[in-house]
Parts: sequence; structure tokens; C-alpha cells
Amino acid sequence: MTSGNRRLALALLLACLPATAEGQERVTERTLKLAPGAEPPQATLADMAWLAGHWVGPALGGEAEEIWSPPKAGAMMGMYRLVRDGKPVFYEFQTLVEVSGSLVLRLKHFNPDLVGWEEKQKSVEFPLVGLGEGIVQFEGMSFHREGDAKLTVYLAIEGKDGTVHEEAFSYTRARPDKQ
Repeated sequence: MTSGNRRLALALLLACLPATAEGQERVTERTLKLAPGAEPPQATLADMAWLAGHWVGPALGGEAEEIWSPPKAGAMMGMYRLVRDGKPVFYEFQTLVEVSGSLVLRLKHFNPDLVGWEEKQKSVEFPLVGLGEGIVQFEGMSFHREGDAKLTVYLAIEGKDGTVHEEAFSYTRARPDKQ
């Protein structure tokens, strides 16, 4: 993994700010994690079905794109790519699955040549932390939905120096006639 990729690698905080609600602790301004011993809230894929579709927008100094399938066979499948200066920077393969009555978002990162960042048997996992009106919180990642056409994803990213900052991905739903 290159040093640039390490800066983008996702990490959960070891230290956290004061609790925000029962069972939740703040990671960044708009991201949370489960408090030690807390159980994830009950949820199903139906709670995330609105995410299905093609989302595009600026991020990380380039253009980001996410494509999510509708729920089927107990999972939603997603793909992500970041393009900068006309070249792919990295890709992600994602799944959103029901686990023990709640949801987990899993992903794996890949370089443009499809060499994976994570070990073969590992993925990055984001358990569900909370659901609210227009907001879905996973550990270190939150989805803020505005109607059916706008979505901002906030992501806690750990830098090489161990500090964590929040990155915003501002998406709009791509119209089929504009793709």
C-alpha cells in the first residue's frame, strides 16, 4: 500500500469524544461509533433501499462515483471509484448486509491494477450505529440524505500521523440520460 493510500485507509478511533446518545460515541463532528458493550440498533436492508442507484460528485481532489444495487438475496452491492486528472486513483467493492438483526457495511479497497489494500481474508467493516430521519450512522461513516437526489457521506479518515479528520463526499443522483 502506498503512503497516499495509507492516508485514505479507514480506521476507527481508539480514543473518542464524549458520548452523544446511549450506546454511541462521537468520532468526528458527523460520525459516531458504538460505545463499548453497546449493541447495534435493529435494522433491515429495507431501511437502506433508497441508496440503490448511481451517485456522483467531487471528493478527495477528484470525481467520486458510487453505484449501489437494490437489495437482493440478503445484500446490497456497491462499487466506488475515484478519478483524478482523468485517471483512476482507487476502487472499492462494497456490500451492505443484515447481521444479527442489524446492518453491516463491508468494503475492500483496490489500486487501479486491482491489487487489494486489505489482506485477502479481511475487509473493512462498519457496523450500524444509528438510524434517524434522513441520517444513517455506521461506525466512522454517516449518510445524510436530502430527498431522493442528494446525499452527503461523511467519513472519518486516519492520517499517517494518527490524527483523524472528517471528509465529505457530496453526491447527486446521476440521471440515466446524463450518464
